[in-house]
Amino acid sequence: MYAEEEALKEILIFAGTTEGRKLSECLAASGIVHTVCVATEYGEIVLKEHPAVTVRRGRMNREEIRGFLQKGGFGAVVDATHPYAELVTANLRAAMEGMGIPYLRLKRETEDSRQGKTAVHFETNEACAQALEQVKGNILLTTGSKELAKYCISEQVRSRLFVRVLPGMESLSRCLEQGIRGKQIIAMQGPFTAEMNEATIRQYGISCLVTKQSGICGGYAEKQEAAEKAGIPLFVIGHPKEEEGHSFSEICEELEGLCGQDIRRRKGSLEILIAGIGMGDQNNLTKEVQDAIREADILLGSERVLRQDAPGAEKQPFYLADQIIPYLREVQENHLFSECKKAVVLFSGDSGFYSGCNALYHALQEEIREGRLNAGLRILPGISSAAYLAACIGETYQDAAVYSMHGKEVCNLARRIRTAEKTFLLMSGVRDVNRLGESLLRAGMSECEVVTGYQLSYPEQRIRKMAPGECAKLTEEGLYTCFVKNPAPVHQSLAPGISDGEFIRGQVPMTKEEIREISLCKLRLHPHAILYDIGSGTGSVAVEAAGLSDGIRVYAVEQKKEALSLIRQNQERFLLENIILTEAKAPEGLQELPKATHAFIGGSGGRMKEILGTLYGINPAMRVVIHAVSVETICEIRESLALYPTQNEELVQVQVSRAQKAGHYHLMRAENPVWICAFDFQETSEISAQKMDAGELPEVFFQKEGERPFQKEDECLFRKEGERL
Repeated sequence: MYAEEEALKEILIFAGTTEGRKLSECLAASGIVHTVCVATEYGEIVLKEHPAVTVRRGRMNREEIRGFLQKGGFGAVVDATHPYAELVTANLRAAMEGMGIPYLRLKRETEDSRQGKTAVHFETNEACAQALEQVKGNILLTTGSKELAKYCISEQVRSRLFVRVLPGMESLSRCLEQGIRGKQIIAMQGPFTAEMNEATIRQYGISCLVTKQSGICGGYAEKQEAAEKAGIPLFVIGHPKEEEGHSFSEICEELEGLCGQDIRRRKGSLEILIAGIGMGDQNNLTKEVQDAIREADILLGSERVLRQDAPGAEKQPFYLADQIIPYLREVQENHLFSECKKAVVLFSGDSGFYSGCNALYHALQEEIREGRLNAGLRILPGISSAAYLAACIGETYQDAAVYSMHGKEVCNLARRIRTAEKTFLLMSGVRDVNRLGESLLRAGMSECEVVTGYQLSYPEQRIRKMAPGECAKLTEEGLYTCFVKNPAPVHQSLAPGISDGEFIRGQVPMTKEEIREISLCKLRLHPHAILYDIGSGTGSVAVEAAGLSDGIRVYAVEQKKEALSLIRQNQERFLLENIILTEAKAPEGLQELPKATHAFIGGSGGRMKEILGTLYGINPAMRVVIHAVSVETICEIRESLALYPTQNEELVQVQVSRAQKAGHYHLMRAENPVWICAFDFQETSEISAQKMDAGELPEVFFQKEGERPFQKEDECLFRKEGERL
């Protein structure tokens, strides 16, 4: 480190990298006066305005650099130009000879590019351009605009180039000068994720990606990953040589010694704003959200929402809590500021309407409460696409059903629409519109009118009235929000009660209507229950249960082919997608299913003890209802239940008599009595251990979910539940 001397009046930074811009922010936050030299207008735009910062734009040769240094009286020079800008570095070093001014080279952190499976390396751009003549297909050039001319010498190469450059006039002018047409230019500011690189490769049918070994900040790893996923070669122009220099932290230490004050990142506070941006067009942002974006130091969100104009903000394509929180912690640990820094997280639509905002908000609240983040936190609402579409078509939405199909499945879609006069649907793309049309057609609801809102708020916005058949055939990709008008909504019953005559019967036994209703009440299902219907028969119990709530999932377990066919027919008849057919014998077929909260046993095939043992092993807090029509079955149930801890036991006998007309009279005709046994398993080891010690071990009993069943011959290996010798 240099010996301490009088505080320097000014430091000069030759910037050309992200690290150079960050160093300027660091000095500015500490109040250290400095000048930043940039080559282009774009380089000036991305620098933040600050009273301590002077920006000098334009390229300089050796003599101009020397004159500028002499005139400015600078006390130190930091060379933060790009590793490939060798001429600038050579001119700078030559100009400083004999001037006695400390020269510090900020070295960009690089990675080993030779580990890539698809990477091909070249020492020069010229060698790479020559090799490209042998490559077939389109080429994605990400080396910037300065070296573009070397790739445009051959028309055979130039005609296949897609050039990604910074969105500045100088870069665009160079592209046009070299005969690169508008459709070949991708003018965007990074950083670019691997997913965005891969999307670009597929969008433009790229066969080869060309890059410099640009290091971590230059996004080399993300390009390499995208090329490998797409299965295309990565042409790499290698680093000219291993240069000497200092890391970012070492530069800070050197300047601290020269300036006589601490200029490292100091811990400050964060202002975190979670903002809804509506459909995406800037004209639909609220004034509060517009101001937040304009003033943001950090802008986070998905790649689509980050297209907002915020030249002074550092953009990162993060929108999940497990991405955002570690990043903000790192920013706070190493931030370049002593004042409060504003981080804005963008979500499409409205923050409180089918948004990821809520989960992030609570996660950030926890971080702040536990002291891991020093931050303020607020939510800024936006305009939802449902509200926007409703306004466009003159409809209200306070009396409508609203669902989101954006990245998720909406179970029983047609059934939901059937019971509502108006339905708004948020879509991911055209496939969701196709599914809507197909669902309505299958349900016989072709009279419904669908209004599609395409690319709402954008210049290409279109709002169309369509029939379900037209929706099913739609091909134009894009963002959609749909409104469905049902002229004949069916009011849904809030209790079980489908009459027996509504089911397709066949020759398979069916649980009768009154027994079914009592059993469903005894099951005590909740809106997100997972039910095993064991020995499902015609599926009458499964249909009634699934129809109580679209959030319920019913696994209809049946081994007979005829019964499975009937269940499928009844499932389609009642438009229930939340019934999952499972062709299997119980209890073996239960072991591969998701963990159930409830079970209904309509038929056990003489294996009641094994089935109950399996159910207890799957979930020792499960609610179970069993039907029995014979005394022997009742005895088997009681014998099996003696082996397990239970609570809330109920055992009732129900006999139903139906009136049958006989001439002018009605006679009551009795049906077979049915026993209904209902109980909850009780999760406790003490009772089970006692029963095992007494030798009352069931034939099948699971120690833990996923393990093999314990057999009778294993009895000697147990001392208490969950332990083996």
